[in-house]
Amino acid sequence: MVSISFLIGLAMIGIVAGFASGLLGVGGGFLMVPLQYFLLTSSGVNPDLAMMVSLGTSLAIIIPTASSGAYEHQKKNRDIVRPGMLLGVFGIFGSFCGGLLANVVPSDILRFIFGILLFIVAVDMLVGFKREGNGTRVPFTKFTAMAFGISIGLISGLLGVGGGVFAVPLLSILFGFTLREAIGTSSIFIAITAIGGVISYIISGYGVNPMPYSLGYVSLVNWFAILVFSVPMARIGAKSAYKLPEKRLKHVFAIILFYMGIKMMGFDPIMFLVGLL
Repeated sequence: MVSISFLIGLAMIGIVAGFASGLLGVGGGFLMVPLQYFLLTSSGVNPDLAMMVSLGTSLAIIIPTASSGAYEHQKKNRDIVRPGMLLGVFGIFGSFCGGLLANVVPSDILRFIFGILLFIVAVDMLVGFKREGNGTRVPFTKFTAMAFGISIGLISGLLGVGGGVFAVPLLSILFGFTLREAIGTSSIFIAITAIGGVISYIISGYGVNPMPYSLGYVSLVNWFAILVFSVPMARIGAKSAYKLPEKRLKHVFAIILFYMGIKMMGFDPIMFLVGLL
């Protein structure tokens, strides 16, 4: 029996993660994974199982949530649709492979490397070594889209995040997208990419996850309860992205990157603060 407090917790996750998804072009997995993990373990679920369910369910929620934000972004900028879909096609394959690897490969070293990378990207965004829109470092071709899509997709499936925390800054730094173009493109990209990861988590968790109302490692209870709030909040967040000054938006994203870097290197500020409550 699901408690009222558990459902309230899921609703709060949906509100916060959904808004972040639309505003910043991220899937919201960096919030959904640790917070779901806390809710599940506090309800008596085995920590190892709780982590896998949090990863799989997060990706399943990202698909409709990011799609909601992407819908609002494409109304403002139609040019983001083609690159977003091209990246997403390759991202599905990477995400599928990442989801399978998450079940067999220790990711501690990878998490640490990604954490360092996020710090570097965050500094670049704050200091402005590369001003977005002032030319490109790498041409956006089918080959570079394939390399980018598969790589970010692999990270997405492996870590249960949409991949937007990597995609947005790299689209700006490498390909010369403006920040708003990168956010809109990322929204489309991660909505498609997450499909591959969800499929792999359903397959790898089939017959393994004893939790009721689940498809593999995807909890249908968590999925629905979070989804009800994350989808409308993603649209609100996407609209807000065009009202905030771009410089302020850039600073907010850099803070998110710093948080992710700390989290991937073994310390999760959110989980720490929640544990103090």
